[in-house]
Amino acid sequence: MAESDPLLSRARGGSGRDCRVGLPACRSVLVGPGAKAGRDLCFDQAVVFIEDAIQYRSINHRMDARSMWLYRWYYSDMCQWILSFIIFLILSLAFIETPSSFTSTSDVRYRMAPWNPPCGLTEAIEVLCLLVFVADLSVKSYLVAWVQFRKNLWLLGYLLVLIVSLMDWMVSLSLVCQEPLRIRRLFRPFFLLQNSSMMKKTLKCIRWSLPEMASVVLLLALHLCVFTMLGMLLFTGEKQDDGQDRERLTYFRNLPEALTSLLVLLTTANNPDVMVPAYSKNRAYAIFFIIFTLIGSLFLMNLLTAIIYNQFRGYLMKSLQASLFRKRLGTRAAYEVLSSTAEGDGQPRGIGVKPQDLLQVLQKVQVDSTYKQAIMEKVRSYGGSLLSADEFQKIFNELDKRMTKEQHPPRPQYQSPFLQSAQFLFGHLYFDYLGNLIVLANLVSICVFLVIDADVVPRNRDDFVLGILNCVFVLYYLVEMLLKVFALGLSGYLSYPSNMFDGLVTIILLGLELSTLAVYRFPHPGWKPEMQGLLSLWDMLRLVNMLIVFRFLRIVPSMKLMAVVASTILDLIKNMRAFGGILVVVYYVFAIIGINLFHGVIVVPPGNGSLAPDNGSVACGSYEQLEYWANNFDDFAAALVTLWNVMVVNNWQVFLDAYQRYSGPWSKIYFVLWWLVSSVIWVNLFLALILENFLHKWDRRSHLHSVSGDLETTYEMSTVELLFRDILEEPAEEELVEKLKRHPHVQLCR
Repeated sequence: MAESDPLLSRARGGSGRDCRVGLPACRSVLVGPGAKAGRDLCFDQAVVFIEDAIQYRSINHRMDARSMWLYRWYYSDMCQWILSFIIFLILSLAFIETPSSFTSTSDVRYRMAPWNPPCGLTEAIEVLCLLVFVADLSVKSYLVAWVQFRKNLWLLGYLLVLIVSLMDWMVSLSLVCQEPLRIRRLFRPFFLLQNSSMMKKTLKCIRWSLPEMASVVLLLALHLCVFTMLGMLLFTGEKQDDGQDRERLTYFRNLPEALTSLLVLLTTANNPDVMVPAYSKNRAYAIFFIIFTLIGSLFLMNLLTAIIYNQFRGYLMKSLQASLFRKRLGTRAAYEVLSSTAEGDGQPRGIGVKPQDLLQVLQKVQVDSTYKQAIMEKVRSYGGSLLSADEFQKIFNELDKRMTKEQHPPRPQYQSPFLQSAQFLFGHLYFDYLGNLIVLANLVSICVFLVIDADVVPRNRDDFVLGILNCVFVLYYLVEMLLKVFALGLSGYLSYPSNMFDGLVTIILLGLELSTLAVYRFPHPGWKPEMQGLLSLWDMLRLVNMLIVFRFLRIVPSMKLMAVVASTILDLIKNMRAFGGILVVVYYVFAIIGINLFHGVIVVPPGNGSLAPDNGSVACGSYEQLEYWANNFDDFAAALVTLWNVMVVNNWQVFLDAYQRYSGPWSKIYFVLWWLVSSVIWVNLFLALILENFLHKWDRRSHLHSVSGDLETTYEMSTVELLFRDILEEPAEEELVEKLKRHPHVQLCR
């Protein structure tokens, strides 16, 4: 069906004079020979609008039958998984391409020559990925049409990146993969960014927050410059004692060195080293460094954290408010499509949506079954009366609810009074507490033996007592699992995530214990058999003990405060996709730039392939003396680890000094920029997310205690939108209607 076919006419039975002329409508074919086709088209449009609302997508796309089929296919799970895999594949090429990361170590002293793929192998994979992206862009541009395409900066950027990447790919083939620089590698993270709406929001919020961040960064720069000049004047006087001279030669030799020393001190990475030479001669010199640290590290850096948190949160709220508007707009558009004039028995004629029509639409909507069931039950509660716009909107508010209740299967029914008593006993909460005490005792026994045998090599240890204890504890875990299955039933036992975790660990522990007994026999005094099979006895015991340590995590849900913290961590993992994606993009770009700038600059001095820490030829605390040889930019994996070590800022002055000596003083610009982007900006954004998530959980903690009954209540923050849902404002009715009137492809008017 062509898009010019009728799609939707007047939504309220009015004259439609507010509608834009020439736009299609579906209700014009709700009577006559095409009534069934028009009705089906209205239902399909409602399905698409509801799915757009659920996923916070824009509704400004083509709405004819063929385009809707393509649209739903494009956003299907299979298609999105394929696209995500292609993005993962093209990003992973950096590990394989020359210089590849296929070596056991990145240490320049021991690294063998890596395997590098032949010319054309990675290029063939890359061009297939690029062709998929071309198809992706083609589908997106068709669905939004040219008018929307030319207004969308992300789609225009997508087109530009693909053109540059394909041109650079052709240059690579023409030069037989010997080109010195592959520009397209820098643009690969764009494919990850453009595929995530939340990452786009996050990036936009960061861009909006930059002016406020820049004001504090400039204040930090002024603080650094002032104290750098004071330090240069303080430690370069006419009369210098030994302490002043050592301070000057080590940290204040010239202006760049002094600036670098104080910048590192701002992160406290070289404290108190930078102060010791002067302080050891005169305690008054400590005042200079203490004042600098107080103003810079404690005041300005924390002020920067507060500004980043406040500004980013404000802009994120603005972005999430727009997402909520899109959600409400989608549900309102579905209402306008489904609304009809109905005349009940003896009732006046009214406008609304028939519940049976909405139920028919919901059957086709792709949404989690739990939410779908809740929405359908809500619709059935209205009976046969027409749904108004407010009622229609309230039905879909079920999607905003964080509280989900899981009904556990009924317990088995036993006739015997003894079995009933046993079922009550082993299904009681106190039985879980007993299990927690047993796990704690097991963990304490492991700690005791680790302390006793700390100075004994594994082959000389007598593992008789520990082996017996492990057998006893594993046997208890097995009996506990079987008793819980008896009390709750198999389906009831598996309905608890904690039981699934316990059961899985118990089965693995039982398998390891049986393997140990089969290979090394039952424990006895002096139990130190020779290694047999793949693992030694000590390795088998280590695996068992490590699993027991993991099993100790079962106590977390039993402690309410710890449960709040644990649930916050789990929610962060769910919500970190966008923030983690931004970090992946930044790491990727800086790693590629680092490889192009510093590849091969770190070399081992001739004839000294293994420098010892006490080697007098190198300075104490230097890159060489600390044996940081594995931290380099000779391949992509090594570059990622090096960037991580710099982001942590512990000893990052070692990297600044080493790369200054090996490549030049300009290398400091690269590392300082990385510190600003990763440690200052991203870490503070991560802190903002932690604070919001935890405070929200903490404020709702009382509600956790108030819920009781047989239903287990959990709070899910599956999206960042839901995390801030309580403080977002509902869009006004007039805004929604006005926006629907301007839909570029469908006539949605009152």
